[in-house]
Amino acid sequence: MASAAQKYTQDLLARAHSPDSANRIYSEKIQHRTLILRPTSPPPSTVNARVARRKARQEKKAQQKQRPKPLSSRERRTLGLQDIPKDGQKYHIYEPLSQLWLGYARELLGNDLYTGGPGAAVKLASAEFHGAPIQVARSHCPSRVGIQGVVVRDRKFVLEIITKKRGLKVVPKEGTIFRIEVPVEKNASGGEDKADKQFAFEVLGDQMMLRAPDRANRKFKSHFLANI
Repeated sequence: MASAAQKYTQDLLARAHSPDSANRIYSEKIQHRTLILRPTSPPPSTVNARVARRKARQEKKAQQKQRPKPLSSRERRTLGLQDIPKDGQKYHIYEPLSQLWLGYARELLGNDLYTGGPGAAVKLASAEFHGAPIQVARSHCPSRVGIQGVVVRDRKFVLEIITKKRGLKVVPKEGTIFRIEVPVEKNASGGEDKADKQFAFEVLGDQMMLRAPDRANRKFKSHFLANI
């Protein structure tokens, strides 16, 4: 077997080199060349570490499959998770929220509660209206005029209002002007009794067609509105 392999190797070298060169190359570079054998498998420590990493990846992937994904906005709307149940559409439930909002409005306005003006308008433009006692003053739809209650949801295009007698009403902002009244606290400015006085302002629905978080970060500029 060895002689056959030796003869085959010498024949290959003879095709490319002279006989003397072929014999020299074979004796120097092939016949006495050391053959270094390497293990075909990694050591046990490497194998164990690799198996441990693979097992950890598989366990992590299995946990991710078991973890439920958060619901999308469309799925939440389909399931009605953001809808107010019938049992919760009662005015007396939200009366404390309305009183809380009035305190928030007085604190927000400060001295502008008695003077009004552009300063109060800037503060109210970015104010939070959840819980505000509100009334529809004017609307393109006459049947909506007079709706009065507490704002329970300030959405991008509509306001959801809980009324005293008719439950939940969804009022579009487009083409609607809302009126909000904030009672002035008694003896708030010192000396004079102002318990019967109120700070009233109107909210233009066409200019408030934004989500509440977006409106809080937006700067409004005063300009002429031809549709008023």
